Amino acid sequence: MTLRLLQRRDAAGARSVIAAQDGDAWIVEGVERVYDLAGRAIAEGRDLSAAIAACGRGASVDLDAELAAGTLMPPIDHVDPAHLVMTGTGLTHLGSADGRDKMHRAAAAAEHQTDSMRMFLEGVEGGKPAPGQIGQQPEWFYKGDGSGLVGPGAPLPMPAFAQDGGEEPELAGVYLIGPDGTPHRIGLCLANEFSDHVTERHNYLWLAHSKLRAASLGPELLVGTPPDHIEGASRILRGGATLWEKPFLSGEANMSHSLANLEAHHFKYDLFRRPGDVHVHFFGTATLSFSDGVKTEVGDVFEIEAAPFTLPLRNPLARAEPAPVDVKVL
Repeated sequence: MTLRLLQRRDAAGARSVIAAQDGDAWIVEGVERVYDLAGRAIAEGRDLSAAIAACGRGASVDLDAELAAGTLMPPIDHVDPAHLVMTGTGLTHLGSADGRDKMHRAAAAAEHQTDSMRMFLEGVEGGKPAPGQIGQQPEWFYKGDGSGLVGPGAPLPMPAFAQDGGEEPELAGVYLIGPDGTPHRIGLCLANEFSDHVTERHNYLWLAHSKLRAASLGPELLVGTPPDHIEGASRILRGGATLWEKPFLSGEANMSHSLANLEAHHFKYDLFRRPGDVHVHFFGTATLSFSDGVKTEVGDVFEIEAAPFTLPLRNPLARAEPAPVDVKVL
């Protein structure tokens, strides 16, 4: 089974890193953050598996019990949240244009192809270039910094001014920039990229506004080469009952872009290769409850699960209190 990394904070506030493989889980001795473990691997020229082995094996851990107790954190963070960058790419999955096109079709003449469909088709044609080459660039957006990162079980807040809070079940790549500016992929995790689809539907040029939201990450970080095909389920629970449920697919076999192409177009910018920074990059989805006419409510619980991840990602929807901003002239 794929090696996974998790982060835990106990009731006293003490942190630890957990490694899991083949139904077994244990404390990684000598490190408190996945960030530190990855940094050590880079400095020593090891892969993560070797770095974990070199740290030594601590006590065994019951992951289900830890999840139930609420001790599991996002599998990555940064001591300074401003140095964790959340970004993403859209229209990257086969079939993902349909939901987006439904949202935008009213804004364009029926006989004209929407910009979303054009971008999707360009990705289908040129999003998986030969090794060593760079293909068609995808849609790209900025999501926020580490202050918007939400862990498993924690409320997923939409701003007071938001028109919608909708789930986006997908994979996210987690990266640490090495001392020489080289991006290192630590692994992939389940994610709820969480957007305001009502705002986006009003005018697709408001996509940037709709994406400036919190996002949640599942507890497990898959280390090493990810599977080409990942199949899971996304559901919304209301009052303990399933309101909506749909399967979702990810992995390169179900995408119009390769991970390498998406990474190339993100890290081609110098400002995204600043040593010591962490990047969480959301790879997109083709499954949205909003496309099926679902209107979420505060208290709804988003649930995402997919093998080979063994733990689900659950977050209740919340709405933040109004926070008026008074801009003062100096």
